Amino acid sequence: MTVSLVIPAKNEEGGISRLVESAKNFADEIIVVDGHSSDKTSQCASSAGAKVVSDNKKGKGDAYKVGIKEAAMDIVVFMDADGSHDPSQIPALIEPIVKNEADLVIGSRHKGGSDEWKGDIDTYLRSVGGGLLTLIINYLWKVNLTECLNGFRAVKRDVGLKLELRANNFDVEQHMIVQCLKKKYRVAEVATHEYERKWGVSKLPTYRKAYLFFWRLFLDVFNL
Repeated sequence: MTVSLVIPAKNEEGGISRLVESAKNFADEIIVVDGHSSDKTSQCASSAGAKVVSDNKKGKGDAYKVGIKEAAMDIVVFMDADGSHDPSQIPALIEPIVKNEADLVIGSRHKGGSDEWKGDIDTYLRSVGGGLLTLIINYLWKVNLTECLNGFRAVKRDVGLKLELRANNFDVEQHMIVQCLKKKYRVAEVATHEYERKWGVSKLPTYRKAYLFFWRLFLDVFNL
């Protein structure tokens, strides 16, 4: 099965070229969805060999939707642009899809470890919030996931096109899982490691996460 790697990116000129170069051996095409960067992200990605398209200025979820539509291969892999995900883990990530055991695969930091987890209030709030979201999803849809917010994931392209994703922001990751479960698609996990951000700055402050993610779950539960 062939692989399209989709990388949503905004103001990541510090390392997007290195990321594209390091991913070439693990994907048949690389698509960088640029969020109208004010730096040279688009030029750097293009020079490194990626196909560069622009999103609609709505956020990361919009970039996911643009990426799925632009992808031409059998499997679409999503990866963050900050260097926290290792392209060499793509073969393991897509293996359940290749073996026809899953339609969507989430990279689990709880199984593979994360260098981002630190003993501070930000890490604690993220851990509690993400854990509660995962717990609710597991209870409502009778699954046993450990992770719902990791941006490192793979989906069959034909499935991705049928998910009718509505989330335009960072809540797209949990929304994608819920949409798959509601449509009876198979969701699996594999252990992947998260590294510390290597360049750029985070686009989502912790104080916004609780509202954004729990509001999305409310909308999904009640089909709003």
